[in-house]
Amino acid sequence: MKIIEPSVELINAPNYKTLLTTIETAGRTCYKSEDKITDGSAEKFVRGIIKQGHEAVIEHGSLTVRFICDRGVSHEIVRHRLAAFCQESTRYCNYGKEGFGGEITVIRPSTFAKTDSTYHIWKRSCEHAVAYFDLLNEGCTPQEARSVLPNSLKTEVVMTADLREWRHFCRMRCPVAAHPDMRVVANMLLTLLKQTYPVFFEDIEV
Repeated sequence: MKIIEPSVELINAPNYKTLLTTIETAGRTCYKSEDKITDGSAEKFVRGIIKQGHEAVIEHGSLTVRFICDRGVSHEIVRHRLAAFCQESTRYCNYGKEGFGGEITVIRPSTFAKTDSTYHIWKRSCEHAVAYFDLLNEGCTPQEARSVLPNSLKTEVVMTADLREWRHFCRMRCPVAAHPDMRVVANMLLTLLKQTYPVFFEDIEV
């Protein structure tokens, strides 16, 4: 059994300047103020429409993100609407095959430090999932054997959404009221988005 940490990456990351100019061009159509477009006008325009709450305009830009997280977190991610999802399938992925190293991979819960007794209880519980391989050896298919896999099983989710939905995602999933493990990947994402697309996410505080 392999234990890993969660991670987040942008796998479709449009150029920041291109995204800004696309949204400015779309937004200025509302006011027929295209004549005000200059080399430096887009960021100011976008910041203004976000401040006004006119977020429908930023739906013209979208991003694709890959989350590596546990199955429990993935259940929260895929609840978001106005988005497209692809997820690693436990029906079709056979973790007994060489491509997976013949082992399952799990994500350490963020609240369990390796020195805590809770971590060792959790780890021991996950190790019981060796029954998955016993079921495969008895002739079960992966979709039958998966019933014994833990909620901590590593999964990958690719999510594509527009910028308005990503703002909603961060506002919902980053605050302290969110699940601790959901907050880990959501805050990773927010940090990445603030660095890459500052004007779209600079006002979101958690």
